[in-house]
Amino acid sequence: MNKKRFEDASTFLQFLDSAKEHRDMWHAVYERTRLPEEVVEEATKTTGVWNLLALSEDWCGDAVNTLPVIARLAERVGWDLRVLGRDDNPDLMDAHLSEGRSRSIPIVIFYDEHFKEIGWWGPRPTEIQSWVRSEGLSMSSADRYKVIRAWYARDRGRTTLIEILDVMSSAAPLS
Repeated sequence: MNKKRFEDASTFLQFLDSAKEHRDMWHAVYERTRLPEEVVEEATKTTGVWNLLALSEDWCGDAVNTLPVIARLAERVGWDLRVLGRDDNPDLMDAHLSEGRSRSIPIVIFYDEHFKEIGWWGPRPTEIQSWVRSEGLSMSSADRYKVIRAWYARDRGRTTLIEILDVMSSAAPLS
């Protein structure tokens, strides 16, 4: 990753404004996201400059439920979050395949101030990803999505935030 490519990517708000698929849901999740103060406190302990790049598409249900939450945290603590389309960036996507084979999104890549990659997260929280792999794949996609959506509604982004902080803390010292 280089600085120009990162800076040429859409900001999250630009991505949000351009969303066509699930537009109302994107905006609703973003507007209703409330960050637990303990998560914000933990995030502010990370030192250095953080640049987050999400590979996503507006049609992705997992992205609708996770990226707005990550965006709210990034806004609150001063991280720069940008978004690139998965399909337009196969080099980045292929370097961050889920389970080494799947182009699942969203993927959030963490870069330091020199745009050196220091970690990545995605495509969904571990708990729901494990459920999809163990039980969810035996269901119809409509039924599977109902369960996933209910999980996200109950979780309210908390697991996503914790996992994002886990990636950050494993890559950077706390102040």
